[in-house]
Amino acid sequence: MSPSEPAQARTPLPQVDFGLDDFDADEDKYLDFYRKVGVHEDMLVPLAQHHDGAHSYYVLFDRTATYGHPGMPQYVAVHLERDRERRTFNFDRELLPLPAMAQSWLIHRGCPHDAIGLTFELGPPPADEATRALERRLARDGDHYAMGYSYTADNPGDMVTVVALRALDEQASSAFRVVVEEVDDVAWTYTLREGGFDTVGEALQWCDDRLTGAAGPLPPVRPTAAVSRPMGVAQAPVLRPPGRSR
Repeated sequence: MSPSEPAQARTPLPQVDFGLDDFDADEDKYLDFYRKVGVHEDMLVPLAQHHDGAHSYYVLFDRTATYGHPGMPQYVAVHLERDRERRTFNFDRELLPLPAMAQSWLIHRGCPHDAIGLTFELGPPPADEATRALERRLARDGDHYAMGYSYTADNPGDMVTVVALRALDEQASSAFRVVVEEVDDVAWTYTLREGGFDTVGEALQWCDDRLTGAAGPLPPVRPTAAVSRPMGVAQAPVLRPPGRSR
């Protein structure tokens, strides 16, 4: 769901404003923010933002990601916390492959769930209810999974993002999952689908096959048979980009 030419032709892309002009008392923090976020400020497109007193939450599309390492995530989630009396601030940011994952990251850092909805004036809308339902679940339950691998390909005619996840729950069905976003650049919509796998190898192989055009249908996620119990943070699998030697 990335801003691209059809949307740009209709309206100029908005600019993000972090509102930090008077928050320069902590020079080290300001420089850290500049290196990780601010250096690309004019290339960050705000897809959603929410401000609540000292806190600000942003879902941003990074237009520079296309020119970086192939397959890099194109979305940036930023949480700012300001101390107006001391003129200092703190921040956290994460690079993520899907907007719903950026929403989830912010929601689990205090942003109200219903305050960080995406705007679709800047990109294609979801194609169907299945896409919208999966996005809502990822935004709500994204902290139930550890992301092990993602790859974003923005090739004309085949714009796709694949994400391999590992459930953090010992009772979860389909312990490894793949979420795939595909953009239809003719209809100008996108779909989001999920598949379940028993092993990390199977999940990664499907990702590789999809990126080379050889993947079959996603296998369904099996229903959970027992009440789940959280395990804590899982060890994410170590993965390599598609097409590289293993």
